[in-house]
This record gives sequence, C-alpha cells and structure tokens, in this order.
Amino acid sequence: MSGIRALPVVSDRVLWDQAAAGDSEAFARLYDRHARAIYNFLHRRTGSWSDAEDLTSAVFLQAWRRRADVVLDRDSALPWLLRTADYTVRNEWRSKLRYRRALAAAHLIHSEVEDPADNVARRLDDDSRIRAVQAALKRLPRQEREIVELCVWAGLDQAAAAVALDVPIGTVKSRLSRARKHLRALDLETQA
Repeated sequence: MSGIRALPVVSDRVLWDQAAAGDSEAFARLYDRHARAIYNFLHRRTGSWSDAEDLTSAVFLQAWRRRADVVLDRDSALPWLLRTADYTVRNEWRSKLRYRRALAAAHLIHSEVEDPADNVARRLDDDSRIRAVQAALKRLPRQEREIVELCVWAGLDQAAAAVALDVPIGTVKSRLSRARKHLRALDLETQA
C-alpha cells in the first residue's frame, strides 16, 4: 500500500462550519461534493451547458458569500444549494426577459434572434429530450414542477425536498403524487 491515506468522510455541516470560519479547503470539499448535482439540476432547467456552468459558479459564489449567515437544517448542504440554484436560475430568466423587453421597446429587434450555439445544441439528442421534458414540466403548476425537479432530477429524497422548499414533508408527498398524475395525463394527451 502507498503512504496516501484517504481523507475521512466529514459531514456537510462540519465542512460548512469550517468554511464559515474561513477554511477555503473545507468549502472546496463542499464544492467537489455537490457541484455536479447543482450543474445537472441547472442544465436540466436551462437546456444549456454553458448557462448551467455559469449559473453553477454563481450558486457557489453565493454560497461562499453567505457561508457565515446560513445554518444548515440537515447534515447535507445540497437542499440549500439546490434552493439557491433555483433562485439563481429564476433571477437569470427574469433578467433576460427584462433585457428582451427593453430591446423590443427600443425597436432594436423585430424578431427573436437565435443564438448559433442553439443550433449546435439542438443536434444533440440529450438536449432534445430535455426540452421535451421541460415542455411537459412547464404545463405543471409551479409547486408540482419544483417537486419533480428536486426529487426526480436532483435526486433528493422527500425529506430533503421539504427542507429545500421549506414545506412539510406531507406537502411534498401530495405535490409529487399530483405531479405524477398530471404527467401521466399529459403523456396520454400526446399519444392520442
């Protein structure tokens, strides 16, 4: 055996507390532990790899800035990070919408300008599947859509989703049940 020993498994809560005290190495371990889950969540929400990368950076920048203020409710930082990711992507959408409205008001654009990167992304099978799922999810009420995004896409259990949304676990269970029912009905509509 070599002389390299694995680092002991430390809970997110301990790492977060260390990061709050200024330990950047502890924060780096939190990043390594959760960046992929946050990126995947954001990629599914945006359908864009580059947007997901940028927004993932923004989420962890926000986490670093707020590390001393946030007290984790459970031993995992993932629910808080996912809630922050959700807020971040919503703020990004609102910002883009305001920008488009401002351009339209200034009569600088007459039609939607398509990004050339979208043409490349459209060729990828994964992106087309994501868009189809996003379209189905957009037809769900916001609260049901959030539950599906957290429990199915982000892989949180129902208790963690309850923490992320700051609702009772029973609310998560009922919203998830309704979302499944609505998605089945939407699937039947598209098959008819």
